[in-house]
Amino acid sequence: MFRKTIAVLATLVITQIVVVAQQQDDIIGVQGTGGHSCTLSYQGETFPCALGANGVTSNKVEGDDCTPAGSFPLRRVFYRADRVPNPNTALLTNITQPNYGWCDDPSAPEYNTFVTLPFEPSHEELWLNGSYYDLMSVIGYNDAPPVPGLGSAIFFHVTPDYGSTSGCVALALSDLQWVLARITTTTMMNITA
Repeated sequence: MFRKTIAVLATLVITQIVVVAQQQDDIIGVQGTGGHSCTLSYQGETFPCALGANGVTSNKVEGDDCTPAGSFPLRRVFYRADRVPNPNTALLTNITQPNYGWCDDPSAPEYNTFVTLPFEPSHEELWLNGSYYDLMSVIGYNDAPPVPGLGSAIFFHVTPDYGSTSGCVALALSDLQWVLARITTTTMMNITA
């Protein structure tokens, strides 16, 4: 009986170790390295990335050009079908249209949500001339529910040159495609300074 109990306990411990290891593999680590530069680590790979112009903060407010610190889910993916192929990802995908936007007006009831244009309150257009939003995922920051003024439109998107963002996390297109192809619906992004 003693040996059977030890064997059952050993199996439980090994199972917990495997689950913890799997959970750690499902965390995208974003580490600020000074200013707007960062490294992103996921499933044993590390990539250079870009953050908000003012780095990472635990006190994010609208318009501060900071990337929020914390652990956040990835909600869904938008992509420009005229520029990039349909992304291979477990997340819900949306083909970006010219009338897609994201409300960044703290006084609007739609604050920090997807909107269709025309839209009178302040908003960000998701259909850009540049490549930044050719492929992007919504980072689940300040969205359950949105609190006015705590920051909006925090995305995981393309960077052509690793320049600063307005608070988003940005990767080269091929790196972003690699990460999105491997995430699950439970993957979390952990952002630290």
